[in-house]
Amino acid sequence: MSARNKWLLLASLYFSQGLPFGFFTQALPVLLREDGASLSRIGLSGLLFLPWALKWIWAPWVDATQSRKQWIVPLQIATILTALALALVDGTAAEKLFWLKLTIVLCALFAATQDVPTDSLAVNLLKPHERGLGNAVQVGGYRLGMVLGGGVLMIVLDRMGWATTFVAMAVFLALTLLPVLRFREAETLLAAPPPRRANPLAGVWARLRLPGMGLLLLWLVAYKFGDAMASAMAKPYLVDQGWSKSEIGFWAGIIGSAGGLLGALFGGLMSDRYGRRRTLLVCGIAQTLAVALYAAHTLGMGDAPLLKAAVALEHLLGGMATVALFTLMMDASDPQHAGTDYTLQASTVVIATGLASALGGVLGDALGYGALFGLSALLSGAGCGLLLWALATGRVPSRLIAASWAGHRNDPMANPRARIQPRD
Repeated sequence: MSARNKWLLLASLYFSQGLPFGFFTQALPVLLREDGASLSRIGLSGLLFLPWALKWIWAPWVDATQSRKQWIVPLQIATILTALALALVDGTAAEKLFWLKLTIVLCALFAATQDVPTDSLAVNLLKPHERGLGNAVQVGGYRLGMVLGGGVLMIVLDRMGWATTFVAMAVFLALTLLPVLRFREAETLLAAPPPRRANPLAGVWARLRLPGMGLLLLWLVAYKFGDAMASAMAKPYLVDQGWSKSEIGFWAGIIGSAGGLLGALFGGLMSDRYGRRRTLLVCGIAQTLAVALYAAHTLGMGDAPLLKAAVALEHLLGGMATVALFTLMMDASDPQHAGTDYTLQASTVVIATGLASALGGVLGDALGYGALFGLSALLSGAGCGLLLWALATGRVPSRLIAASWAGHRNDPMANPRARIQPRD
């Protein structure tokens, strides 16, 4: 498979996830806040994306299927049909919100399940020295989908209405199917899928028992929790600052997500050139500073220009940190169990994000935005502190992670003894 077709395939697969997710995560907090919802209720709306947090339950079953396309194509079609069905909804704002929430749950279920074979395919397609750039392409495709979904479609919703928005979403999702349909899977698979188990949870438990996996999952939570708490309340904050849906769509959806796209590229190149360890530390500190800008704005510093800078930098620096994190997660995934291993890590991040969102809403209602954003910055910094502690003490999550933190020059896949092995 040519490099060009490989990058196009990966970009289209993750674009198809970023488009609806970008729209739903941008539109729902805005519509809820305009409807008078409290910050606590907005924070709890993150539970609608629960399938992303629970996909580890059925991941081993999906991962044991020989063909990844067998899952990806039907699930993509299901998402397209769901978007078209939502375009037919007509009624009051409350009725539309109800159907929007139901659609979010369905699309999250389809996308979360599709993500398992997609991640497995990515791990098998990318060689270790390609993973930094490969994750940049993946996150870049995802962020480009968010630009279109959370930016352009938000503006379409504001100016052209409900039905046009979801018809456009369905059309764009259909276009992303073309590279997948052209892909010849049998020619590129590097590892056979694991045997199917009668009880998928047994497969999950076997992967959780790998040496160092628990510490790795704990560190993933610490690294993203503070940033996720601030990000979840950023859109309601913009609404309360008097921003319209078009302004939010432009600055958070287009400018912000375009910054995330650029950050993904930087993060991927840094991961391959300077190693995972240094890149994670630099990006973690940068992401903390971006959150601190929101706290500074609540104190009356910088006015509108500072808030716009916070929105843009949150996505730019967050994109860099995300790619560095995903590259490390890919290093920790055994190609034969790639869908399960990667899903366990990704689900942990999603669970942490959901908890951070709910906690952010409660804290925002109780203490105000200033305390919320300030605490978010402190927690984000604490995640970087945990990374520094791990480096200083040498307590890295596993032998595989220990090797991969040095970057592709110390390729863990080239040394079978560095691979994670299950306990006897």
